[in-house]
Amino acid sequence: MGYFGKRYPKKRSDSGFTLTELLVVLVILGLLSALIAPQVIKYLTKAKSDTAGLQIKNIMSILDLYNIDTGRYPTENEGLKALIEKPADTEFWDGPYIQKQEMLLDPWRREYLYKFPGAHGPYDLYSLGADGAEGGKGENKDSTSW
Repeated sequence: MGYFGKRYPKKRSDSGFTLTELLVVLVILGLLSALIAPQVIKYLTKAKSDTAGLQIKNIMSILDLYNIDTGRYPTENEGLKALIEKPADTEFWDGPYIQKQEMLLDPWRREYLYKFPGAHGPYDLYSLGADGAEGGKGENKDSTSW
């Protein structure tokens, strides 16, 4: 027999992974994702609450600029829309103070709530959190200006 007639046996290293090895890897990946996923979700939801708090502080600064220019805060009827469009009876309005309506939405895509006069200060500015209801804990906790 010549060179082409000789058969060489396959080596173990040429055969790839066994079904058992693949299953073990899948179980390990499943366990890791079960342990890590809740922590990642916890950080993401906390990030939304933190973002709402920062946005409220930003809007509060803008409301202060509005007050400096006009001599008053927007009425409850005018609402935060007064930061974008000049109210009819407002003198010395130097806006728009906010460029886009989306900047007045909380991280859950709902409008921030504004009350004037406020129970906790000149005005109350707040978001009801993920659940859209007063109170709550975690991601459902309200973000407020007070």
